[in-house]
Amino acid sequence: MKTSDKIQNSKINILYIDDEEENLASFKATFRRFFTIHTANSAKKGEKILAKNDIAIILTDQRMPEKTGVEFLESIIEKYPDSIRILVTGYSDIDAVVDAVNKGQIYKYIQKPWETEYMKNLLNKAYEVYCLRKENKELLYHIRNVNAQLEFMLRQKLSSL
Repeated sequence: MKTSDKIQNSKINILYIDDEEENLASFKATFRRFFTIHTANSAKKGEKILAKNDIAIILTDQRMPEKTGVEFLESIIEKYPDSIRILVTGYSDIDAVVDAVNKGQIYKYIQKPWETEYMKNLLNKAYEVYCLRKENKELLYHIRNVNAQLEFMLRQKLSSL
């Protein structure tokens, strides 16, 4: 199945973390028709949702009480390396952007408020990247298996000579 087919045939699992409940409610109301939206008002609750669901895209606000968005994204990279990470903030903080890129390995940095159509397109493109990453992992796995089989057959052939 091609990546474009996957995008059209499935509802994308998205997690949005923000300590402001009205932002979570607005995001969910705006995008629930197009995506499966999970929301959390803290990094700790976000981690619980990640543990129970296959989340393709993670959006997080930068300024939260217990952890910044960058700290959260950095903390989950090892456990959820394939998820696409997006940092959302209402402030223009260049240090946060640099940290997000370097430490949180973000896909995009978005300032609040966002345009609905822009965000919808961004989420679809992020999902396409997510699918391509998964597809690449599967292909690499198959290539390694085929290479191992070929090496085995070659060793057998050489030993029989």
